[in-house]
Amino acid sequence: MLKVLYEDQELLVVVKPAGMESQAARRFEPDMVSAIRNHLVMNKSCTPGQAPYVGVIHRLDKPVSGVMVYAKTKNAAAALSSQLQKHQMKKVYEAVVCGKPVNSVENLVDYLKKSVDGNYSQVVDKGITGAKRAELTLEALRFLEEGPNGGPLTLLRIQLETGRHHQIRVQLAAHGMPVYGDARYGRGEKGPLALCAVSLSFLHPRTKKRMEFHMEPSDGAFAWMKER
Repeated sequence: MLKVLYEDQELLVVVKPAGMESQAARRFEPDMVSAIRNHLVMNKSCTPGQAPYVGVIHRLDKPVSGVMVYAKTKNAAAALSSQLQKHQMKKVYEAVVCGKPVNSVENLVDYLKKSVDGNYSQVVDKGITGAKRAELTLEALRFLEEGPNGGPLTLLRIQLETGRHHQIRVQLAAHGMPVYGDARYGRGEKGPLALCAVSLSFLHPRTKKRMEFHMEPSDGAFAWMKER
């Protein structure tokens, strides 16, 4: 069932569960756009006989959960997309990582390059063709000396300064702190990917007032860290 945090005539703010595509899926799999369309039809929030408009503003990787905003009109989509491009939309993530950072607060700057098939990214030298600058700031919130994996775990809060393909997962892994449960860049731990977009802030496209929404991740590795 779709979890709606806020809705008005211009937009919806929802929680994307892990394992669901944030845009229309290519195969017959559940996706957020279809779920929102069904919600709008069921609640009679669209013109009868017409497919409701759902504007995708930003994306989260399929295994990542978190707060997302979708537009209900083209004007709202344009305004929100403009904020995203101008870095006026603020997104905060939390992640449980294997290991711990050197400092409680760190700024990581790397250069990432996406693979030819677009399914993988890696840290490369600045001068490599196709390399793009990636920057994030992290803060250690909680530390567990020995987690279920037998090693130390750290709960991080992360602020993205750029938006690159798999950026958080790639940068943290490259700095010796892979996200717990990351089948692609991690250490093979079993369980869901412990990465969540916990906060989203933006200007309402019509009123221009700043809106902020939060969620609290509580499953998998997040549960272990919150219990401590």
